[in-house]
Amino acid sequence: MKITLTFITAILSVIYLSDNDGPVLQEPQQEEFQIQKGIENNIFAEDNEKCLVCHGEPYFEITDTATGVTRKRTMISEYLINRDEYYRSNHWSFACTDCHSYDLEVFPHPVSARLEEPYNCNDCHGYDEQYAHFQFEKIQVEYDESIHAEIEGFNCWKCHDPHSYEVTARNTDNFEEVILYGNNICLDCHSNFERFQLLTEREETKIVEMHDWLPNQESHFRSVRCIECHTEISDSILIAHKVLPGDQAVKRCTECHSSDSRLLATLYKFQSKQFRADVGFLNGVILNQSYVIGANRNVILNVLSYIIFAGIILVILIHVFFRIIKRV
Repeated sequence: MKITLTFITAILSVIYLSDNDGPVLQEPQQEEFQIQKGIENNIFAEDNEKCLVCHGEPYFEITDTATGVTRKRTMISEYLINRDEYYRSNHWSFACTDCHSYDLEVFPHPVSARLEEPYNCNDCHGYDEQYAHFQFEKIQVEYDESIHAEIEGFNCWKCHDPHSYEVTARNTDNFEEVILYGNNICLDCHSNFERFQLLTEREETKIVEMHDWLPNQESHFRSVRCIECHTEISDSILIAHKVLPGDQAVKRCTECHSSDSRLLATLYKFQSKQFRADVGFLNGVILNQSYVIGANRNVILNVLSYIIFAGIILVILIHVFFRIIKRV
């Protein structure tokens, strides 16, 4: 009887672990006061509006002070700032002049101010204990070894627009949102030839044609980020920044479609490490909408396993019942 109960307990434990949904992992919520993002909470909003009166609108006016003639001009898209996006971004609380020269307060802007060298991430975030856990210094090392670092004029802001950039990967468990946001960063140049030409003399990148070898192409584009295949895996930072040349991109199916999928070290990095540390049960960390052979469960097989386990338990209970009846 003791052996039978132990066996039943073991089966019930397996059934519990076989639950397809699995626990949802999130980073611990920090219980600290944070000012709500938004233009109404930015103390520099009024000063910023002096810039956004032009840079926040699709058109601006320029006047010849000598003749008094005024003309309306289209704002170049690269210098057009979406107010709503800015006041939702990571840098929402800043004044424009925190990062830009005060010389830009003069209009028309002097050429020297317009060509000023922009700050990079480490100018503010590097070697600062407050940001140490984000590993900005290691990110810089990876970037310096990246194919992007070889492009003259390329910098952090070509991918992470300081006026709209929001951290997503570590702040949400919605992986569809993470994937879409991450891929849009890459496609903003690689599928926009006008922007692409600003940085390189290469021919236009035709994303679909270059990936015509990839089976179920649309599904892959929707289910993983570009960097899953185009960066070197990093164990020390959340998102790898060493972008590899195209000929070094991942092309072997088994690198992702296996029980030790590289996705566990990239897209699902935080969840897999945290889950293995807390529970030691690997498969539960993979999201249901992502299908990875060898790492995902099949819903039909799950249902069949429930039926089989339930049948086994029923047989055992019937057996125990009749044994008790005979003894009585």
